[in-house]
Amino acid sequence: MIISINQGVTRMPEWRMAQPVDFSLLDGEHIAIVGGNASGKSMFVDIITSAHPLLMKDVEYDFSPKTSRLASDNIKYITFRDSYGGDSDRNYYLQQRWNQHDIDENTPTVEKLLEETYQITGPDTEERRAIKEHLYDIFNLRYLLDKYIILLSSGELRKFQLAKTLMGDPRVLIMDNPFIGLDKETRQQLRELLEQISKERALQIILVLAKDEDIPHFITHVVEVKDMVVKPKLTREEYISIKYKVESVKGKEKEPLSQELKDIILNLPYSDNEYHTNEVVRMNNVSIRYGERTILKDLNWTVKNGERWALKGQNGAGKSTLLSLVCADNPQSYACDIVLFDHKRGSGETIWDIKKHIGYVSPEMHRAYNRDMPAIRIVASGLKDSVGLYVKPSEKDYEICRTWMKIFGIEDLAEKTFLKLSSGEQRMILLARAFVKDPELLILDEPLHGLDCERGEKVKEIIDTFCARQNKTLIMVTHYEENLPRCITDHIYLKKNV
Repeated sequence: MIISINQGVTRMPEWRMAQPVDFSLLDGEHIAIVGGNASGKSMFVDIITSAHPLLMKDVEYDFSPKTSRLASDNIKYITFRDSYGGDSDRNYYLQQRWNQHDIDENTPTVEKLLEETYQITGPDTEERRAIKEHLYDIFNLRYLLDKYIILLSSGELRKFQLAKTLMGDPRVLIMDNPFIGLDKETRQQLRELLEQISKERALQIILVLAKDEDIPHFITHVVEVKDMVVKPKLTREEYISIKYKVESVKGKEKEPLSQELKDIILNLPYSDNEYHTNEVVRMNNVSIRYGERTILKDLNWTVKNGERWALKGQNGAGKSTLLSLVCADNPQSYACDIVLFDHKRGSGETIWDIKKHIGYVSPEMHRAYNRDMPAIRIVASGLKDSVGLYVKPSEKDYEICRTWMKIFGIEDLAEKTFLKLSSGEQRMILLARAFVKDPELLILDEPLHGLDCERGEKVKEIIDTFCARQNKTLIMVTHYEENLPRCITDHIYLKKNV
């Protein structure tokens, strides 16, 4: 038995599971911890890793054949919350990824950080070098080695984090939502890699997942966490069989979004700033380069009023860069032939003239929100296009915020502070922020990141209802075809420049 928890109760009453926890991880088992947003999955992992100390009893570990008995040496836990980690996050601001001149020359590259990890996690042997090279190949990291860590896309960052962690050869590897942000090909590569290393090494794998569909075939057992209760461990087959029966009985009896909430969206008054231009975005032969690296090359793209676009492409193909041009976050847009809302970039308009027409959410935005302020103030910042809130909202503004929080089903989070919320709850807050000013153009970059199925379906229904109104345009990025709302009318696929 590698990990054993018997009637575990945490010491902190304000941060406690609803029932004592019983859990064991046996040799050869690979676990999926599943459950909805804010169900208690992260707290359960903290108990497993001893980050949440227990009353009376400690978690029991046996990491054989490893010599170290310390949990910190043998259990590696990585989360995927759109964070680069380290000192770079403290000084990060939303547009920094596109402003290379603002990046400190001491900022590490991918190669430097990986090499440092390789050197401190073990001896320099032929076997370890082979493992390192294999990780470079499987995650297609070689073309990223000279890249500043702060410039990685969301998907590229996940590949880097996984490679860095696997280099340490842990006994137990816990990964929180490892598949989000990865394109279909890389998701499959990751599943195959995890299955391979689970067979080749004395490694136990625990995946924390928001969706049952993400459970890989090599997983042997599933533990569901619901309403702060850790349920008994089931075999993968038992869990899927029970879940299938429950879903069959439940059927489609509950609509993701009530008619009352749909009517609120459909009956919103038109904004005073509403544009009725024919072309919302027009790009003519747009190219973007960073040093020797070409991100976009000779791109021609027109988005007309009322169209709903799905923006697709592999990790690193330039999707987020393209959106940064539309959102006026990228300084290279001034050198390009771009027209936004009838105005050619560089013709005297400010970025705020552009942003007032756009509702936006992205992994970069999620990362930029590192202030622990009440959730309703985060939503209200969408009215002022700011990261943070520097102008005090009026009571009318707060009423609008409360309406959108009700639509997204998060009105009870209004006074809770942002950093105390789960990652899924944070994403719902940022989505409400994107909609709060009733924008003409919605730009949603991976909006369903980390959301469970129920919340994901609700968000799709909100998008569909919002876009059913006149003069509403949508650009949405996702690597999951099933995450696209029904309203999508057009598709654009970016190919990676190599």
